[in-house]
Amino acid sequence: MNIAIEKKIGQNIRRLRENAGLTQEVLAARLQVRGCDVTRSALAKIEVGQRHLYPDEILLIKEILSVSYEDIFSQ
Repeated sequence: MNIAIEKKIGQNIRRLRENAGLTQEVLAARLQVRGCDVTRSALAKIEVGQRHLYPDEILLIKEILSVSYEDIFSQ
């Protein structure tokens, strides 16, 4: 994946998480409860574009934050 795209997706996730009033710790915990092994540190790396996202992570983030794929992937 293109690094600029990864950074933009990470920025989108951070904005959406903050809009939902969640900390990285809380979002990571909710992902873990649903079977997705994402730590707060990994989530921080996702938000700055330093770690790739897996399809199951994208799906769960979408569900937890109650957003659309377009919200996550918008440029």
